[in-house]
Amino acid sequence: MLVVSNTSPILNLAIIGRLDLLREQFDKILIPKAVLEELRVDEVLPGSQELRKALEIGWLELQTVNNQSLVQLLQRDLDRGESEAIALALTLNADKIILDERDGRKIAKDLGLQVIGILGVIIRAANDGQISSLSDVINQLHEEAGFLISPSLLTQILNQET
Repeated sequence: MLVVSNTSPILNLAIIGRLDLLREQFDKILIPKAVLEELRVDEVLPGSQELRKALEIGWLELQTVNNQSLVQLLQRDLDRGESEAIALALTLNADKIILDERDGRKIAKDLGLQVIGILGVIIRAANDGQISSLSDVINQLHEEAGFLISPSLLTQILNQET
């Protein structure tokens, strides 16, 4: 399965020490240069050691985006990381793109990409028995990574767990 990711899903899971959820669901994840730069793996930050290890092992892999005109077009509405991730996913005809930001998700879907976000990843992980409590992981994302989720969506997700 060919999967491309934007920065925030990878970074947020790395911050809470659960980058393994991505590796278990997707054998390899491709990222463009802008995403690598946004991850700031060379700095001493929460999650950076786990990100460096994923890059060294090779399941998180840097991939060049060749269609810079598409990147520039997408940057009218999105940041560079999202733009490069979407352009890379389109160019490679990726099976999925991992995005959390609302505008990026909408544009990716409009362009025909299959989108999953961090919440989709953790729901799948809970369904597969990789995590024991959705609420614990969501709370950890909120408290440690600053991940925001609307109360109504949180209620909807947690109601699925029971």
